[in-house]
Amino acid sequence: MASGIQEPALPYVTTPQTTPTHHSNNNNDSVVYNGNRASLISAVPAVVATIAKIANGHGVGGGGGAVGEHTALIVPSGNKLRHLPRRSPVNIEFSDVTYSVKEPGCRKRGFKTILKGISGKIRSGDLTAIMGPSGAGKSTLMNILAGYKTRALSGHININGQERDLRSFRKMSCYIMQDDQLLPHLTVMEAMMISAQLKMDEDLSLDYKKSAVLDILETLGLMECSGTYTERLSGGQRKRLAIAQELVNNPPVMFFDEPTSGLDSSSCFQCVSLLKYLTQGGRTIVCTIHQPSAKIFEMFDKLYMMTSGRCIYDGRTSLVVPFLGSYGLKCPPYHNPADYLMEVSSGDYGEDTIDMLVVAIASNAAAIFEEAYKQTCEQAPHAKTGNDQCTCNEKECRCLATRSPKVQNYTLDKVPIFVLPADQAVDGSISITELPNGNVNGDACVVVEVGTSNGTNGHCRADTSLLAQTDDDKSVVAECHSFSTSCLTQFRVLFIRTFKSIMRDTTLTRLRLFSHLAIGVLIGLLYKGLGEDGTKAFFNAGCLFFSMLFIMFTALMPTILTFPMEMGVFVREHLNYWYSLKAYYFAKTMADLPFQIIFPLIYGSIVYWMTSQPPEFHRFALFLAYSVMTALVAQSLGLVVGAGLDLQSAVFLGPVTAIPILLFSGFFVSLKIIPQYLQWLSYLSYVRYSFEGTMLAVYGFNRTAICTDPAVDPSVDLVDQMMADIPMGERCFFHEANEFLEQMGIDSAGLWWVDLLVLCFFFVVLRLIAYLVLRWKVRSYR
Repeated sequence: MASGIQEPALPYVTTPQTTPTHHSNNNNDSVVYNGNRASLISAVPAVVATIAKIANGHGVGGGGGAVGEHTALIVPSGNKLRHLPRRSPVNIEFSDVTYSVKEPGCRKRGFKTILKGISGKIRSGDLTAIMGPSGAGKSTLMNILAGYKTRALSGHININGQERDLRSFRKMSCYIMQDDQLLPHLTVMEAMMISAQLKMDEDLSLDYKKSAVLDILETLGLMECSGTYTERLSGGQRKRLAIAQELVNNPPVMFFDEPTSGLDSSSCFQCVSLLKYLTQGGRTIVCTIHQPSAKIFEMFDKLYMMTSGRCIYDGRTSLVVPFLGSYGLKCPPYHNPADYLMEVSSGDYGEDTIDMLVVAIASNAAAIFEEAYKQTCEQAPHAKTGNDQCTCNEKECRCLATRSPKVQNYTLDKVPIFVLPADQAVDGSISITELPNGNVNGDACVVVEVGTSNGTNGHCRADTSLLAQTDDDKSVVAECHSFSTSCLTQFRVLFIRTFKSIMRDTTLTRLRLFSHLAIGVLIGLLYKGLGEDGTKAFFNAGCLFFSMLFIMFTALMPTILTFPMEMGVFVREHLNYWYSLKAYYFAKTMADLPFQIIFPLIYGSIVYWMTSQPPEFHRFALFLAYSVMTALVAQSLGLVVGAGLDLQSAVFLGPVTAIPILLFSGFFVSLKIIPQYLQWLSYLSYVRYSFEGTMLAVYGFNRTAICTDPAVDPSVDLVDQMMADIPMGERCFFHEANEFLEQMGIDSAGLWWVDLLVLCFFFVVLRLIAYLVLRWKVRSYR
């Protein structure tokens, strides 16, 4: 354990009294005892004999030789990570944690309990593995310990003996998810420098931050790929980069969800070796892992084994085989202990076996005999330093978790645990005391106290050279709640990062630019010269409507596609306390704003002049203004849809929402002939105001003659034109532009600035809704 941390004595626990029974197997490997205080005391010599046998190099139980073997760790050499800030070690303790969720369904929705009153302790300097079959609750426990889940939760979580303050704990910890969410268009060095600028104190110089980044990259073996885009990294490199990004502020607590998922055996071993190296600096590292190989399994210091929301083993990884062996669960020779544990937890050896292990762990049996073995190991005359012998000071203590007393008439949902006040705790050897009124199901109880020795509590002192040495553990809780950098710095860094990503994204930028140019030229050629020809006014209206339609979709769909894909990166970074939600949202929206303005300007400039619209500057400026506002409103709608839904749902719902917007825009059906009970929907269609505004820009402002062909006299009535056999394409249907506007259901006396203000209102409201949806989405992860 890290120096400077004084661990409290383990709590008093009770074990019910049953009929005394003493027996052992043929190899004298197991010690089974049930009974009162006298029988428990009488069983201690046999337990000590078994412990001594382990200390002399003999195994308990069968098989599992892989755990006893030692594999050299692949760790960086030299004095690395010199520039990281000093932090205090952290110990995590949780007790009686229960978590429930609502069951799906429409009828009588009940609650399903995922975690069932589990307890445990995670020490600094330990590499802890949380294992279990699918549905055991290991990921749920990880999310609760990391502070990702806070609702429908009961129990206590303490940090260094004090109740956890969630905001402070999130700042001193990090959670690295299974899928390694990284922005694809940044290089390794750029990603690391952004992490350093956001997570390290902004008072530090840029040169110092760069030195720290180079130090981390060299330590983690990423220097060779420092100029490579993250999308081109291998699986192992992506995992190491995710770790490196969180390491810049030296978090004392690190959580990993399936760190070996998707990696080959070599990359898995390198990844776990790196985590093992990081624990040597006094860090507290917790991993969920499904089914590791024997070589990887033995690298973990502590194992927390779960099944169906309950714990069946909580102790040193090196002692899991003798622990199970003392219960008659013999791991076959040359069999992976992790595989054997999975078989046991899956119920292959019966539910009674699982219930027995649950009660034993809840009765603190593993900690009791871990302490007993530690004392025996220290007193063994042959104990010496070396790789082949167990010593409590040189290596992790290979302590024996011997079988706890059998319990009859037990209740799994409520295993009795009695914790005495701190002033009654006694340090030293194991002491046994009878509780005067400790009855469980009518049976008498005994109390077993496990003391500490030299403040280590059976745990080897970790090298905390990378962490601050302190005698006051309260300093961890007293850390500032605020982010490491100001909101302005966060906005600046995130704006630059987002702008770079947009510029390098072929789909988001180059393809959009090409499409605006290509479609603009195509529309200009198709509707060439129609703007000044009054005989083709309806076709020109179609050109204006299609322009708004094209600008709407080119702004809506890329946002819907890209925003959900970046959601994982945002959630990881925000919950790991990189930056605030406001800074991210404003940087994200402001970085894309120039592109949403430039692209419609390019398209509008091409179409307006190629289609020969009125060559007046104020009309041209209004046309471009409506084009830009249409793009901004459509992008805002895309942010709302993308923030609230996953990618598949967003891609479907985005075009669907566009259908009513287009139907009530006034082009397909005149606003005057829409049924009265549906006319209110037209006020919710922002395309209506865009189309109406562009029509006013082209045909408003008291424009008079729209038939410029001298062969057609506007004063001649339409009926007279038909009688004169004038071809349909050359007939002038409207004498004045106002007549055409009225025919389209647009008030010729309408104020153009009203449409522009309404579009601005849509823009502001949708941006605010997108922010609220994003905030709700972040809270839903908890």
